[in-house]
Amino acid sequence: MPIVAQSSTETDWVSRFADEVIAEAERRAPGAKHAGATAAPVVVVASGLSPSGPIHLGNLREVMTPHLVADEIRRRGTEVRHVLSWDDYDRYRKVPAGVPGVDDSWAEHIGKPLTSVPAPAGSAYPNWAEHFKAAMVAALDELGVEYDGISQTEQYTAGVYREQILHAMKHRADIDAVLDRYRTKDKPAAAGSKGKQQQKPVDEAELEAAEGSGAANEDDGSGGSAGYFPYKPYCTVCQKDLTTVTAYDAVTTALAYTCSACGHAETVLLSEFNGGKLVWKVDWPMRWAYEGVIFEPSGVDHSSPGSSFVVGGQIVREVFDGVQPIGPMYAFVGISGMAKMSSSKGGVPTPADALQIMEAPLLRWLYARRRPNQAFKIAFDQEIQRLYDEWDSLERKVADGSVLPADAAAYSRATRTAAGELPRTPRPLPYRTLASVVDITAGHDEQTLRILSDLDPANPLSSLDEARPRLDRAENWITTQVPAEQRTLVREEPDKELLGSLDEQARESLRLLLEGLDTHWSLDGLTTLVYGVPKVMAGLEPDAKPTPELKTAQRSFFALLYHLLVGKDTGPRLPTLLLAVGADRVRKLLGA
Repeated sequence: MPIVAQSSTETDWVSRFADEVIAEAERRAPGAKHAGATAAPVVVVASGLSPSGPIHLGNLREVMTPHLVADEIRRRGTEVRHVLSWDDYDRYRKVPAGVPGVDDSWAEHIGKPLTSVPAPAGSAYPNWAEHFKAAMVAALDELGVEYDGISQTEQYTAGVYREQILHAMKHRADIDAVLDRYRTKDKPAAAGSKGKQQQKPVDEAELEAAEGSGAANEDDGSGGSAGYFPYKPYCTVCQKDLTTVTAYDAVTTALAYTCSACGHAETVLLSEFNGGKLVWKVDWPMRWAYEGVIFEPSGVDHSSPGSSFVVGGQIVREVFDGVQPIGPMYAFVGISGMAKMSSSKGGVPTPADALQIMEAPLLRWLYARRRPNQAFKIAFDQEIQRLYDEWDSLERKVADGSVLPADAAAYSRATRTAAGELPRTPRPLPYRTLASVVDITAGHDEQTLRILSDLDPANPLSSLDEARPRLDRAENWITTQVPAEQRTLVREEPDKELLGSLDEQARESLRLLLEGLDTHWSLDGLTTLVYGVPKVMAGLEPDAKPTPELKTAQRSFFALLYHLLVGKDTGPRLPTLLLAVGADRVRKLLGA
């Protein structure tokens, strides 16, 4: 299918990047040199993830940015391929803290390929890389991300890049010259840290969530006494990359190396040997040329002088006769609240963790609505309730046609892909209401259905399935993210001491509330009732506009109800709490 650029009326960043990618594909098409090029080349976008540990929400931006652009191109009828390189042939750098089933004994595997490191104890997967890939693969499937996954272990060990490796070794002096242009430049204060461009202090969770695969810190192959070599063999005895190339013959491809880990030394023929890889700053541009990548984002750690993206742009052109991809630098993805989620210093939630407490369209929306260079936070605390309120408000605007074009585009990208609609909740009740209900009922299905059915008596819920999966996400949030001291426990017996101490005005306000329960037993009705009682006590109509004095009276009345119902100053929204407690129990606890 020929590439056809479309002028989009949408003002969102995804459309603009799609326009640029299509224009770049057209520019490259006549002289395309990448593998498999045809008269009408497929548009290639790319991501790369290293399964060196839990793949977190900061890493997800590496995938979602090109996914959203690829999906827009696909919607326009142009064929596009999203290459996701699993950098599972990277070296195992360190033992991550807090990973279940892993102890200090895993340190003996440092230096091996990730696919040669044992999986954590009890894992169903054959090695370290596959263990950590699995959760991300499942999350990407739930998020509707279509991609072509490529294992770099399989590519290298099958000899797929043999020609490129031999070419790089032949032109190692040229590569060394490119790298040497930057070796005397001042290094950033925190090499590889994405925090250096942040304008304000960030917590450790944000810094961790912003980290890339770690490849930005890879050495460039320099420092050997025998000269520069862009290739690093894994030792055939101990499997570690603590090796030094001591000689290379470009004619015979004989490569000699020694291993500092086990002392092994040997000579192999690089034209036959498949047990090593190009150093990162050469590997990345090699793959750009090999795959014909047109669009690939990169983290801020790749943007400084001498970084892999900057150097790679010159290496791909001068050595591999290719073109550097276009693509934005992407910024922080911070985390707001991580109760029970961080068992070790610096631990951060993964996409799988986020999908336990929010639906896939909402998580997609967080990445779609912000330009890649805009930092944002993903809420695991009370902020998730406000976030869902904002999402529901957006849905209403889409439905009534009042939504702004850019917001409509972000909503569309969140709820569907070129392949179709993502699963959604049939009756999307307010998240904060669902959370309050499951908090109070402790997940008891029968009570939960009773309460949710009372929210709208004219159109009652017939089954909890109508409220799923949002209901399940809200329940997961309550049980995994809300500390025990913040959970709602309804009193078993009335607070007789408090009831006995009330003055006549307080008693009258409780009488008015109890008197109106039957006629106001719905979410809207109880909202009118609890806000209306203080107005009536002040001699006003129930629909009177609140004054500062009236707001003070309302707060005092609400605090009294919370103390009588749950023994605290605050709690879930009172109308929801009353529905959850039930009319009979409310009467008992309020002294009727």
